[in-house]
Amino acid sequence: MNILIVLTSHDQLGTTGEKTGFWLEEFAAPYYSLKDAGATLTLASPAGGQPPLDPKSDAPDFQTDATRRFAQDAGAQAQLASTIPLSAIKPADYDAVFYPGGHGPLWDLAENRDSIALIETLYRAGKPVAAVCHAPAVLRHTQGPDGKPLVSGKKVTGFSNSEEAAVGLTDVVPFLVEDMLASNGGLYSKAEDWHSHVETDGNLITGQNPGSSEATAQALLGALGK
Repeated sequence: MNILIVLTSHDQLGTTGEKTGFWLEEFAAPYYSLKDAGATLTLASPAGGQPPLDPKSDAPDFQTDATRRFAQDAGAQAQLASTIPLSAIKPADYDAVFYPGGHGPLWDLAENRDSIALIETLYRAGKPVAAVCHAPAVLRHTQGPDGKPLVSGKKVTGFSNSEEAAVGLTDVVPFLVEDMLASNGGLYSKAEDWHSHVETDGNLITGQNPGSSEATAQALLGALGK
């Protein structure tokens, strides 16, 4: 069971002068859920090498069992520091892909041609595609075999407009995940802010927020029959 995890390489939060990147919990929880289930994990990013960590996600208030485990796991840290450039990835080598969120993907992965091609190739091959929180942004320009947006007519979720407002970034982000999914024809649903919520529609799996990270990974394993 070979699973690819794709992280952002973008570290600038718009024009705020603040840093962004991937959200630690959204990487750590799926990483261990999938690894503990026996998956062989490969990490990739557009630029390769060390992906940027959103510094807010490493704050004491956001630590979980998975992030604490990662902090003690030199092997996982070394793997994260040496992600493979996305352009070098061969989709046929993987059984599924998982995208952690953080605000970074809104800027790079949403527009990245290698990522778009990867998702479309895996989906057409009947392989699961999973994304959590802001990472459903990667579906913005993807198309299904019918030429329509990949999310069209499918049950989806992702970081909600109300959650974006709660963190004060509605006017900073290049687009709102909820609005994008809905405008592309997705059947968007959400739970209350910060509550775990996952939607599975065939091989498309999406989670709403950081608290949905582990559940999204478990749904991916379910789609793989594990």
